Amino acid sequence: MTSRRLSRLLTAAAAAAAGALVLAGCAAGTSGAGASASADPAAEIVVGSQNEPTNLDQIFGGSSGVTEVFTGNVYEGLFKITDDAEVEPLLAAETEVSDDGLVYTFTLQDATFHSGKALTADDVKYSLERFIGEDSIAARKNQLSVIDAVEALDEKTVEVTLSQPSISFTYNLGYVWIVNSEAGDLTTTADGTGPYALADYRKGDSITLEVNDDYWGEAPANGGVVYQYYADPTALNNALLTNAVDLVTSQSNPDSLAEFEAAGFQIIEGTSTTKELLAFNDRTAPFDSVEVRKAVYSAIDRQKLLDAIWDGRGELIGSMVPPSEPWYLDLADNNPYDPSLSEQLLAEAGYADGFTFTLDTPDSGVHSTVAEFVKSELAKVGITVEINIITDDEWYQKVYTDTDFQATLQGHVNDRDINFYGNPDFYWGYDNADVQTWLKESEAAATVEEQAELIKKANQQISDDAASVWLYLNPQLRIAADGVTGVPQNGLNSLFYVYDIAKA
Repeated sequence: MTSRRLSRLLTAAAAAAAGALVLAGCAAGTSGAGASASADPAAEIVVGSQNEPTNLDQIFGGSSGVTEVFTGNVYEGLFKITDDAEVEPLLAAETEVSDDGLVYTFTLQDATFHSGKALTADDVKYSLERFIGEDSIAARKNQLSVIDAVEALDEKTVEVTLSQPSISFTYNLGYVWIVNSEAGDLTTTADGTGPYALADYRKGDSITLEVNDDYWGEAPANGGVVYQYYADPTALNNALLTNAVDLVTSQSNPDSLAEFEAAGFQIIEGTSTTKELLAFNDRTAPFDSVEVRKAVYSAIDRQKLLDAIWDGRGELIGSMVPPSEPWYLDLADNNPYDPSLSEQLLAEAGYADGFTFTLDTPDSGVHSTVAEFVKSELAKVGITVEINIITDDEWYQKVYTDTDFQATLQGHVNDRDINFYGNPDFYWGYDNADVQTWLKESEAAATVEEQAELIKKANQQISDDAASVWLYLNPQLRIAADGVTGVPQNGLNSLFYVYDIAKA
């Protein structure tokens, strides 16, 4: 097979390999801040979080919580996405790509699942087909639908054929878990190749990971990790202040930062990809009207909301694309706060007297507070909001799976997720043929520059259409006890690699 360099797909270091592209696989503990010399490698790390998975399988709506715990820690992909959004080889020890960009051949690492079964090409084939299969509701399923065929050439070699070139293919593969093809139901159990194995799962309480002593790569810097879950931010903060947990993955109450700083805790601030969205069901009235969606957008004082929630942190965005991505456009004022404009748009759409809609609101995080603010703002232009509080499990069924809603709130953590607007079957049902064409063409682009220009066009259009209301971009705030090292800084998707975290 003739191969070509993948400088436009992979990190500069990886792309430096010449001839038939050969990428050296890397072990888990090679990125992030390392542990200090005085760190205790046997110490167990207790992580406090409000982001509990709804189940333990990424293809069945496990939520961002399952990514936070399992991706890169328990399960590994063929590639790894680093904290600064670069792509590195992981279970793919070597990669060759045909000149036309349609055939990828992966040679696998010598790795073993936690159950003791050796990783084979059949496991990779099973995992990829499972991810894009009919039953899967995985977030990146649509982007990976370019996979046309997967063939196990031998025990350690996999060939993947695409229906069209995909410039983001290896990046998207970084989010696909390679699972044991013989494991069966993975909604309450796990069997990966990562540096940790699942030791205990107590729904509604905790997840415990133990060190995988037979891991193929570098050993973790700690003796295991416990994720302890809390229902509200006050309880989470109290747990940190009383040393019940060593760190929190995300701080949602900036009012408490001064207290933590005074007590000697570390405040770790990085970039975020978490967007707080007011998402409409664009399929049904009244939100099938662009004018109505824009009217709602212009009725909400998003700066006031951001200040109230985050006290000057975070920022306003006008589309799904944050500044950290290469196709960002500053569209924060594209749908400006202007109640008079809102009333004008409502009248043009035939809703001069307003209307009533139900806002399905998850009971987690700050969504309830945001819902009350949105209700108050929209009342000023004659729109009545009926807030319906639901659990995260209910949200995934009612909103994400059944699309049985008028509008909802959600924090979308995914990086490079503008592609969701190119999928009319996604839960919000946005359907614009031009956007779908531009996003599809962007994947087949010959260069990253061409890709960026096409996505910027889609970015502008979804903002012009007010496909959703992008209320704000979260800041990324993590708090750790003094002496804890190796905590990931940035909030890319909800990736949270724990293998470099250590404490004295």
